[in-house]
Amino acid sequence: MDPTNPIVRLCIEGMTAESRGHPEEASRCFDRAWQAAGEDYERCIAAHYVARHQPSEVDRMTWNRRALEAADRVGDGRVSTLYPSLLLNLGHSLEVTGDPDGARNLYLRARRWAEGLPRDAYGTMVLGGIEAGLDRIGAQGPGDADS
Repeated sequence: MDPTNPIVRLCIEGMTAESRGHPEEASRCFDRAWQAAGEDYERCIAAHYVARHQPSEVDRMTWNRRALEAADRVGDGRVSTLYPSLLLNLGHSLEVTGDPDGARNLYLRARRWAEGLPRDAYGTMVLGGIEAGLDRIGAQGPGDADS
């Protein structure tokens, strides 16, 4: 992500506030990012972070879906490293709202996208989340490891 992009900067400010224990400030930053987003790449990033501060699982799912749909419209490689996380988050939303089949499909898609992530702390965290989701819904059946 481009740290000079104003939407990315707002999201970084929000993450900083979140890490300092200020969730209301973080939420305001993410909401401002969403309001200021001018194109699908920015909407994807902003929605991804807005989802984190929703009051219900259904609202979180709506924002996770919004982030993934915006990423799908970008049409270039800027979102390729975001897809595993976007798919993981929407998969988790489907899992906790009672759609294990939908969750499984998204977790498996996320796993395929995660193959392109660097094996750094971020990549390891996302891959771990994907595998944990698959384990929770019992999706480690025959053929799943190669999906």
